[in-house]
Parts: sequence; structure tokens; C-alpha cells
Amino acid sequence: MQELQELKQTLKTQIIESLNLEGMTPEEIDDNAPLFGEGLGLDSIDSLELMVLLERNYGIKIEDAREGRKAMESVNAMAQYIADHRTK
Repeated sequence: MQELQELKQTLKTQIIESLNLEGMTPEEIDDNAPLFGEGLGLDSIDSLELMVLLERNYGIKIEDAREGRKAMESVNAMAQYIADHRTK
């Protein structure tokens, strides 16, 4: 469990850096909050950036749009997806 918690913290930092969310800290991102829409308010361009982040940092390439939406629902969902699929 500790490993997943550390992954979530790293992921939050990577999201902030990748998407240039200036002024935001990892602590401000709720693990369960939706990343898109009402939660963090990300859009489709941001989803492409997150796909690049997953591929570059974790060796994960998501081909199916539905799978991508599910994997990027929240920080918790992304961390679990990475834990299950990472190649790096």
C-alpha cells in the first residue's frame, strides 16, 4: 500500500509539471476527485498530455479511448492503472 501512496504523490507532481498547473501543489489534488470536468477541470488537450506522461514515464500506451477515460478518472484510478500495467 505504501508503494501505491508514493506513486500517487509522484503522479500528482508529474500532472502539475506536465500540465503547467502553476500555483497548485500535490496536496491540493484529491486522490478521488475527477481529473476532468468538475474535479480538476482538465480538458481533451490535457488528456493527450497525460497519455504522453504515461508512455514516457511508465511505458504505458493506451490505445482504446474508453480504457483511457477509465484509467484517467482520478489520481487513484491512474495510480492503480500504472501499478497494473507499467513496463518501466
